[in-house]
Amino acid sequence: MQLGFVSAIFGDMSLEEVFQHASTLGYDCVEVMCWPPGGPDRKYGGVCHLDCTDFTQSQADDTRALSEKHGVAISALGYYSIPLSAQKDQADASRGHLRKVIDATALLGLPTTNSFVGANQNMNLEENFQQYEQVWPDIVRYAEDKGVRIGIENCPMLFDDTWPFGLNMARTPAIWRRMFEIIPSESFGLNYDPSHLQMQLMDPIAPIFEFGSRIFHAHAKDMRIDHNTLNEVGSLEPPMQRSTAKIPGFGDISWGKFIGALTDVGFDGPVCVEVEDEAFEGDVERRRQSLQISHSVLRPLIA
Repeated sequence: MQLGFVSAIFGDMSLEEVFQHASTLGYDCVEVMCWPPGGPDRKYGGVCHLDCTDFTQSQADDTRALSEKHGVAISALGYYSIPLSAQKDQADASRGHLRKVIDATALLGLPTTNSFVGANQNMNLEENFQQYEQVWPDIVRYAEDKGVRIGIENCPMLFDDTWPFGLNMARTPAIWRRMFEIIPSESFGLNYDPSHLQMQLMDPIAPIFEFGSRIFHAHAKDMRIDHNTLNEVGSLEPPMQRSTAKIPGFGDISWGKFIGALTDVGFDGPVCVEVEDEAFEGDVERRRQSLQISHSVLRPLIA
């Protein structure tokens, strides 16, 4: 396995600066965020460390040279917009730019593009699956033709304004089974983040043993459940009302069991720290500290 982090934590820096931080902090790789220029369309979206809009082979060569200069690999390209959005403009833009990110992934010689399936929050699950069957087979075939795999992150995007369905239907093992039955391609799998299962009060480790062959990439984000609040409001309220995203080691996930399960199923890919811990927002040193702590938790588990 390789230990990395998601570049979004340094969204105000250049890609070279991100590589410099990764190198000095002892990380092996970085998942590079590739939103189109112009800013976010949601919280934690919009970071553009690699503009894939008109990406060329020359730019790919320069990016690889930058990676090699600092001794830090690129684990994958990441673009987490909403291809099945209720907003047609957002859905169309997401689908179009995702293809550009896949193109850039191929030019860089990388194996994986990470994304969301998306969801129309105004539809039920069956209606969303109908959309999925219309949209996603073509996207996966496009990636296959480029020799690229797509890893779907299992974040449900459940917030006050997206409750109760969320903006990404790929949130549970039952849904993953149906997704992979409809699209059985070996180029279609998961960017597995245990925090999103923990947030839903589910076992974040057990699904690894069933879906191990589908895990192309992993995120390391912790989640702390506030049981006092849970006992007050119950489980039928937006989950982030009683859950807090934390860096590894500061939440409820057993990272030894997580890495052990990945090892058991033969996973040998990237595990990238994703910092969405509000306690570590702000100046550069505070953000670096979040990665230093995460490194100290995970490096003994990832040789």
